[in-house]
Amino acid sequence: MPVSLNDMRFLIHDVLGYEQHYQSLGLNDPPNRELIDAIIDEAARFTETELAPLNESGDVQGCRIVDGRVITPDGFKRAYEIYIKGGWAGLSGDPAYGGQGLPDSVSIILEELMCGANMAWSMYPGLSRGTINVLESYGSDEQKQTYLTRLLTGEWTGTMCLTEAQAGSDVGLAKTRAAPTADGGYAVSGTKIFISAGDHDMAENIVHLVLARLPDAPAGTKGISMFVVPKINLDGSPNNVTCGGIEKKMGIHGNATCVLHFEEAKGYLIGEPNEGMRYMFTLMNGARVVVGLQGVCLAQSAYLMAADYAADREQMRSLSGPKAPDRPADPILVHPDVRRMLLVQKSIVEGGRALIYYTGQLADQVAAYSGEEQARAEDLLDFLTPIVKGFLTELGFESVNHAMQIFGGHGFIRETGVEQYVRDARITMIYEGTTQIQALDLLGRKVLLTQGKGLTAFIDEINDLAGEIADSLPDLSAKLKSAAREWSGLTLPLAAKAQQNLDELGAAAVDYLFYSGYVTLAYCWARIARTAAEGDENDRYLAGKLATARFYFARMLPRAGAHKIAMEAGADVLMSISDEALTST
Repeated sequence: MPVSLNDMRFLIHDVLGYEQHYQSLGLNDPPNRELIDAIIDEAARFTETELAPLNESGDVQGCRIVDGRVITPDGFKRAYEIYIKGGWAGLSGDPAYGGQGLPDSVSIILEELMCGANMAWSMYPGLSRGTINVLESYGSDEQKQTYLTRLLTGEWTGTMCLTEAQAGSDVGLAKTRAAPTADGGYAVSGTKIFISAGDHDMAENIVHLVLARLPDAPAGTKGISMFVVPKINLDGSPNNVTCGGIEKKMGIHGNATCVLHFEEAKGYLIGEPNEGMRYMFTLMNGARVVVGLQGVCLAQSAYLMAADYAADREQMRSLSGPKAPDRPADPILVHPDVRRMLLVQKSIVEGGRALIYYTGQLADQVAAYSGEEQARAEDLLDFLTPIVKGFLTELGFESVNHAMQIFGGHGFIRETGVEQYVRDARITMIYEGTTQIQALDLLGRKVLLTQGKGLTAFIDEINDLAGEIADSLPDLSAKLKSAAREWSGLTLPLAAKAQQNLDELGAAAVDYLFYSGYVTLAYCWARIARTAAEGDENDRYLAGKLATARFYFARMLPRAGAHKIAMEAGADVLMSISDEALTST
């Protein structure tokens, strides 16, 4: 099993108190522990028996085009049919349109188990969540009835079609056009690239959310509108949407990343004209949390493989004397630097999962609360989203590379399977906005533009926790307080420098993201440590959590200091060198 169910349950029930959390939301029928455990068990059974066996074969076989249609790897379509029959597609959807109405945080449990078993497969149903969220928020009643009722059963899947060859993260450069038609619809024309799950044979229809320009639209991002464009028209006829090719990728071979051509395809405007960018962020923010989760899931799958390998692989003797004298050599698990790599992975995986689950609870609160409580949850969620996406994918990639290093030469060949995780993980740092885009969003939009509302709220959370553990974990408490104080203190000078020269913002942003990420995971590990310290001191499982928390504070949190020094170095060291000196050979 590529996921530790014990660790999931420990976080859900003991650290984050899901049952009490759901009761606090004012739900008519809040999920209880029994239901949560049943979902974990059933989802784990589905993913272990149906998805995990297809991970390697799907990577080897990949997707192909036959007679103009994308065919997914063997077994993918059958697994999707089982997924639909299990009712998984509508787990957290609106009951008015066939969903089960469970909170978003429940869906994260399912997402983690699916992604941990088979990331490429999980992206097919996973892309539908963004489509569902946008239609629930901005679709007309007719659009909801038409599309949500089929998306929430899983009969249809969804995509988001944003990127064009000349317009990657700069969506304002998009050239796709939408011309009004006599029947009240629109003829959408243009080419979109890098469309994950853009075409496949697993569902009856695919609902594309397409960003395009109306004829009288203003230039740039202010002139972007959003349209729903089905692959198959509502009358059953083929729409003018064709797959122009499948990208030849480094990883996630089992998912069809498509070039899509829209040639006067029939589409329908979502919401108001020229509001597509605003709607896109509804879609993107949820997707960014899922991509952060992908980084954690791949890290965990690779970590569990590396831990098993380290316990079995015999190489040399321990420097301090034989640890397995009855064996020809000691297992590499006894060597200090192998333990360091495993602990880095373990601290990333478990701390990252805690952060993802915490953001899931915040999403629940945004949906259920109102007034000041809702505003605070929204500030925290908005602030943490770029950290989740940018930081956890970067650390996820570091983690899978440590797993390959532990395997040595056996990791570099395909036979063991760990190299697939390295290839698959690399895309998570790029799509849904690169690390650099997330960093600019965090520092520029979520901190400076809001005058630090989310940052202030989160630092308050850190200080509250540090106070709560001052007696039980004084060493961690002191380090938390120090980090919160330093984080607050370094932000204002950055803001002042950025007011004088905006290049200072760009020069500091990625280091600020990493600094923020390390402090944020320290908060998560302190919560885990608090729960562990409250338990039986003779419990080996809890002792392991405390030991890992102390490793994180001793070995991982200090990395933030290097990022502080780097961001304080300023923009001049980057901008003073001439373009010619950078580009000439």
